[in-house]
Amino acid sequence: MAGELSPISASLNVALGGAVGAVLRYQTGRAVSHLAGPDNAFPWATLSVNIVGSLAMGALLGWLARGTIGGQTAETMRLLVGVGLLGGFTTFSAFSAELVTMLHRGQAGLAFGYAAASLIAGMAAMIVGLVAAQSVS
Repeated sequence: MAGELSPISASLNVALGGAVGAVLRYQTGRAVSHLAGPDNAFPWATLSVNIVGSLAMGALLGWLARGTIGGQTAETMRLLVGVGLLGGFTTFSAFSAELVTMLHRGQAGLAFGYAAASLIAGMAAMIVGLVAAQSVS
């Protein structure tokens, strides 16, 4: 199919982008935490990467939606930058993109359910994992 990459090539694009994104997240977190100061309890680093990642994801999706590039180049950019780099930088950008897409399609109820389920189930799973890990002797 035109525009489709082989599974190996697609995976390599995601892996490369993910590695770069993870390092960028770490370095951004260090820099923001340093600027905020050692006694600051607010998670400025996480908030920063979530906002920057969402901005970058929106720009990427808008650029790809213009259709000025197509085929394997567009798919490579989507996988390398969108799934890999921004996914490694922050998964919140993917969450934001999916939520905005649902709203754009007029699926407000589905978007609200997705947001609520993501927040509630995510926090519940975190608590279950924390309790389970702490209870292992």
